[in-house]
Amino acid sequence: MRVISSAEIDRALAFPALVDALGSAFRSDMVTPVRHHHDIERAGAHGTLLLMPSWTGPATQGGFVGVKVVSVFPENGARNLPSVMGSYLLMDGGTGAPVAVLDGTRLTVWRTAAASALAARYLARADSSRMVMVGSGALAPFLIRAHMSQRPIREVSLWNHRPEKAEALAAELRAEGLPVSAVTDLEAAVREADLVSCATLSTSPIVKGAWLREGVHLDLVGAFNLKMREADDEALRRAQVYVDTEAAKFEGGDVAVSIQKGAIPEGHVRGTLFDLCRNPPQRGDKVITVFKSVGTALEDLAAAMLVWRSQANPV
Repeated sequence: MRVISSAEIDRALAFPALVDALGSAFRSDMVTPVRHHHDIERAGAHGTLLLMPSWTGPATQGGFVGVKVVSVFPENGARNLPSVMGSYLLMDGGTGAPVAVLDGTRLTVWRTAAASALAARYLARADSSRMVMVGSGALAPFLIRAHMSQRPIREVSLWNHRPEKAEALAAELRAEGLPVSAVTDLEAAVREADLVSCATLSTSPIVKGAWLREGVHLDLVGAFNLKMREADDEALRRAQVYVDTEAAKFEGGDVAVSIQKGAIPEGHVRGTLFDLCRNPPQRGDKVITVFKSVGTALEDLAAAMLVWRSQANPV
């Protein structure tokens, strides 16, 4: 059984190939049960264990079974350890034999960014050239690269509530040749944007609906629980809203919160990423669109299979 590191995952994956792989997965007959959440209480520690299984459907030849195991231990910071850690186990679909263990944390940032880019393939205007990236954490560079693989982005404005972090990441990305500049006036940047992507841990709305101009696409990736928000109710009310899976209607921030408080009806959500991939909508140039993701094990499996096949058939 292979152990595949984060560096090997980086070498194996690329946008837009991963976006294409996720698109095929959302059109396939993959089976993805509801993720398992387990609270762990131990002396001096509190944690959460997440199990995320998925497997290829019966029509797939040479299929796979996979499961991501994620642990969330908030007190790890005091121990100089990451609070979130994960591994992905990939198994042969015919025998159940383990074939690889992949770095689950790295796999997650790749597939999360690819899912947002896949949605933008259908929801962002084809001529989108100005992007705003809200947040400068681990996901930010992946989201920028992923969106640039799908739309002709020529200018990226990067904002963070700590300006020095935005400046540092922008400098790193410019060194790679990416057109990224740090900004401090988020409202001004959003008002001029064609595409706005958010990946933060904010507990109150950062992007206001009043700032959104006609034709913009808003990508909401952070706010993973009901105590978090990245966009206000007005942003959702003004937009055609799509989610990655039905789970986003009742878990994660933003859409689930707005539905729960009655700011938007559940029927305001027009569809999922499955719907977008199978029956793409016609997009008007002046329509505002929103995509909210909470993640799904289907994406992990699609990414893990792409990594494994690149290992089995190196270029």
